[in-house]
Amino acid sequence: MKRMFNVWLNILLTLIMAVSLFAPLVSAQDLTIELTDDTRQAIEEDLSDKGILKVGMEANYAPYNWSQATDKDGAVAISNSPGEFANGYDVQIAKQLAEALGLELQIVKLEWDGLPPALQSGKIDAIIAGMSPTPERKKQIDFSDSYYKASMVIVVQKDGPYAKAQSIRDFKDAKMTAQLNTFHVDLLDQLEGADIQVPMDTFPTMTSALISNKIDGFLSDIAGAMGIVAANPNLTYLQFDEANSFELGGDIVTDVSVGLRKDSTLNEPINQALASLDQDYQNDLMEQMVNLNEKGEDTSFFGQVAYIWSEYGSQFIRGAINTLWIALLSTIIGTLIGLLVAIYRTIPISRKNNPIGYIFYKILDFLIVAYIEIFRGTPMMVQAMLIFYGLKLFFNLDLSSMVAAVLIVSINTGAYLSEVMRGGITSVDEGQAEAAKAIGMNHFQTMSNVVLPQALRATLPALGNEFVINIKDTSVLNVIAVTELFFTTKSVAGSTYLTFQTFLITSIIYFVLTFATTRILRLIEFKLSGSKHYSVHTSSTTVESLEKGDY
Repeated sequence: MKRMFNVWLNILLTLIMAVSLFAPLVSAQDLTIELTDDTRQAIEEDLSDKGILKVGMEANYAPYNWSQATDKDGAVAISNSPGEFANGYDVQIAKQLAEALGLELQIVKLEWDGLPPALQSGKIDAIIAGMSPTPERKKQIDFSDSYYKASMVIVVQKDGPYAKAQSIRDFKDAKMTAQLNTFHVDLLDQLEGADIQVPMDTFPTMTSALISNKIDGFLSDIAGAMGIVAANPNLTYLQFDEANSFELGGDIVTDVSVGLRKDSTLNEPINQALASLDQDYQNDLMEQMVNLNEKGEDTSFFGQVAYIWSEYGSQFIRGAINTLWIALLSTIIGTLIGLLVAIYRTIPISRKNNPIGYIFYKILDFLIVAYIEIFRGTPMMVQAMLIFYGLKLFFNLDLSSMVAAVLIVSINTGAYLSEVMRGGITSVDEGQAEAAKAIGMNHFQTMSNVVLPQALRATLPALGNEFVINIKDTSVLNVIAVTELFFTTKSVAGSTYLTFQTFLITSIIYFVLTFATTRILRLIEFKLSGSKHYSVHTSSTTVESLEKGDY
């Protein structure tokens, strides 16, 4: 009898879970507001594109926002990542706000650190990404009223030494951390006697550090903690009563708000719409987003790897294709840039015979040297931020992330290869150039017909190596939201909180790309190297296979 009861109980619990997972979304609240014609016109003038509300978010911070392969459960297409969709609490709020304002919603996927500069430069109109209005952020951008009130918790290992902590004062000697550039970092000092670690960039990174015992715990709001624990059953979160929890107030707020440009005309109407958003609805919607992001009960490592590939395989493939495309096109363009620079810098010009031409030559040569030194001496990640956001902010030149990626990698590659190509040119025996000039060839004819074929052949290994490097270096372009392989990886890891499993897939893909590329380049190099045995023709005899001694 007892056994039968347990069977029916398990069936009932399974049905309840199924209903909770597949139930329709919580009915959206009516946030409709009355807008005057003047207000509508002011809003239109404040938007990047008329009639469109561009909202920036990471799409890798479940349950606030995550990415998925389909539009199920009310997901919205990500504008700068074709074939990818965003869902989560932030997405549902963004949909309701756009509807209240009478605007079309467009989701733009960006790195966390790239959200404020994207907003300031006009690439997006609002940040709805689980962001809190800290004093530092308020100096850069404005914030709306709250659209979610979160409470602070501490995520620890379920069977770890701090799992039974009753207060924030129970973490003496514990290695604790929080997410970089959040108010959570300011709360770490309230953990008496704790060993405070360097803040980490993302929640998936902190989750991995906790699972691998690099840290003993990290701070999170309760919604984020629920998503993390749901994906990692060996973790839990600790929520303390007011007397034993963090002291909030003053500059520290746990509210989540919409980020807007300074003096944006969107602020007032958004606040009017958010005034209708009650706390019960917020809690119900967040709970449903946590349930939607559940990943099942298969806790085996390779079972989770298989799940990730089945759900996000198309995104990995798309990211790999983008990575290859950027690396290949940028290497070709960079080689041409390096070649032109190298040819120019080897032009023989006499100060005595052509003083004016010599002056212009030196001016341009100075600019070329400056270009080489600047782009070889600064990280590509910094260049990407300055070019992508700077061109929009200062010159109103709005490049797409893919165009910006090719531009950045190309000019960076050109700076490196210019010296490689110059070395290849100077390695060709000077006697050949002199002989070419003796038969009437000018400098460019000598270069194109005599020197460059030999120089390119000599530098082919270096060019191939640069291509392989570019395949891996495209990973730094995630700061400008290029949907290459690494950016896709971070997105999947943030959506699932299965970091090790996700990066295993990525490492395999990178290895396949670089290994296959290396083998193809070696084959090309072999084909271009020519035969090791030559025939030398003279006016009266043919001497064949000199290496065999047949002469």
